[in-house]
Amino acid sequence: HIYLFTNEHLRASVAVETANARLVKECQHRYPLHRYERLAQVMNRLRIVKDPVEISIIQKACDITEAGFRRVLGFIKPGVGEWEIEAEFIHEFIRRGSRGFAYGPIIGSGKSACVLHYVENDKVCADGELVLMDVAAEYAGWNSDLTRTVPVNGRFTPRQRQVYDAVLRVVRGSNEILRPGIRPLEYQQQTVEMMERELIGLGLIDAKAANEQGPDKPLVKKYYMHSTSHHLGLDVHDVFPPHEPFAAGMVLTIEPGIYIREEGLAVRLENDVLIGEDANFDLMGHIPIEADEIEALMAKARA
Repeated sequence: HIYLFTNEHLRASVAVETANARLVKECQHRYPLHRYERLAQVMNRLRIVKDPVEISIIQKACDITEAGFRRVLGFIKPGVGEWEIEAEFIHEFIRRGSRGFAYGPIIGSGKSACVLHYVENDKVCADGELVLMDVAAEYAGWNSDLTRTVPVNGRFTPRQRQVYDAVLRVVRGSNEILRPGIRPLEYQQQTVEMMERELIGLGLIDAKAANEQGPDKPLVKKYYMHSTSHHLGLDVHDVFPPHEPFAAGMVLTIEPGIYIREEGLAVRLENDVLIGEDANFDLMGHIPIEADEIEALMAKARA
């Protein structure tokens, strides 16, 4: 008998294949005559809260991801292919001890960034566009998960900066809400309400119409149609108890985004955080995220 672990939770089916899913597939391919048993019912509880060793490995994956991101900031410019950016990332990841991507990289420029799981990565980045990069490294079987959106030419337009700063405010506000004791549904509702206020400020939805919409917030979902956070660990979308409150020691992403198809503009930002008793610890707090810092680093690379 071989016991294999597969995610048995609401986000087990995702567009990007995880390292764990690849392992299961490889075992079944190499050893088709063995009898396979479920390990999930034993392992799930052990995986939800991370111990210090597990956290240190995830931090290492985040550090490798940082190196890749800083590398591509000096590489991105008009005329560069999305696939070339992907190649720069994987070079840096492997050079620093990772076995590769934590998941299939999403590198979408211009209107392609409005596609949530855009994995073609086959367009050329154009002057005046943003490029959204949802790409991160694994390390020793553990995963990180990063998203950054940067200007192809190194400078945000006023509208791009307006949307970018709105998303960043939701990132920071969500980090304040993500505390021990709050339940996932309550957390998501509060982050969506925060996003609603930002969308009103951007002129994308009308305040009166927003007040009259139902609790499922269809006006918000036009521009923000996914969850704010997911658990992270051995899988990128790791196991979690959907109805239990968050607790200290859990590692989650925070990844709000605004997708404006009519403008061909999208911004998503994502960091990985460790929930603490008194305050969360941002495992990616050292990775550039402020618009001014992004512009300064890109300008320095071109100097």
